[in-house]
Amino acid sequence: MKINIYYGGRGIIDDPTLCVISQITTVLNELNVKVQQYNLYEQRNGITALPNTLKDADGIILASTVEWYGVGGYMMQFLDACWLYGDKDKIKSIYMAPVVMSTTHGEREGMMSLSSAWEMLGGLVCDGVCGYIADTTRLENSSEYTKVIEKKTENFYRMINQKIPVLPASNQAVINKVSIAKSMDLTPQESEQLSEYASDDKFVRKQKEDLQELASIFRDKMGDDSSSGSSDEYVKLLQKKFTPVAGIKAKFKVAFLDNPKLKPVIIDVDNSKCDCRTGDEGDCDVVITSDQKVFEEILDGRITFQRAFMDGSVKMKGDFKLLRSMDQLFALKSE
Repeated sequence: MKINIYYGGRGIIDDPTLCVISQITTVLNELNVKVQQYNLYEQRNGITALPNTLKDADGIILASTVEWYGVGGYMMQFLDACWLYGDKDKIKSIYMAPVVMSTTHGEREGMMSLSSAWEMLGGLVCDGVCGYIADTTRLENSSEYTKVIEKKTENFYRMINQKIPVLPASNQAVINKVSIAKSMDLTPQESEQLSEYASDDKFVRKQKEDLQELASIFRDKMGDDSSSGSSDEYVKLLQKKFTPVAGIKAKFKVAFLDNPKLKPVIIDVDNSKCDCRTGDEGDCDVVITSDQKVFEEILDGRITFQRAFMDGSVKMKGDFKLLRSMDQLFALKSE
């Protein structure tokens, strides 16, 4: 059994929600449950990709802190991403327990908000934990509070383990009739670039510097008929441009149709790790075939992997979703 914890607070030391999460994790570990925690404030540039981490989860905990009003922006961004990019069929089988602690007021409203959101997504809602804690030390040192948290955690584990059914909620029926999530032509990476990335001057400046460096490399080769670069150069550029995205583990191979003598490029991604190398390996999840010129246009930021595939400039074998993730993993698109 695996349970993911998505923490939407700011990560401050005296956050009571962190204390509750710690106690819940201890109980689940004693029950031989695999627990993985995602701190949304650390993943803020990749929140749109986090719904991919739901695929191997039996249950999740949505945890947040009400510091002045509501459960906070990071948690709402994650729920938005689940609505836009999440696998609704998978979500229907995932149990969710909300954990909302308050240092001011509104913890019950916050818990209801998370429960309603998960029901609208089609998921299964379990009894959660909420409370007002002005002093975290009281929560840490109270055996009575600890017993309450342990009991709630055991009940959550029991519901998942026994797959206890949950009575249907009316808002699920309403949402199924009146609200349909529109398909997004943009990838999560492109959506972020149009929002917070576009307003991040430091990010934009760094992107432009990298593009100038790429342009300089290819400009030096324009006088030669064989103006294309080498596989080793492509490996260095891809390694430099790699952007970690949680939940993505795959091996890609890029082969060149118009230059069979050029070694294929292998891109081995494991969450925050990326190993780019040259070679012809057979156990790849996605095999991309492209003309060398088209691949250089992608590296130069003039076209995305997805757009090149839609245009027919790039062919692929494997999972199309993994091909779309290439535009997330490598920030190559021009501003």
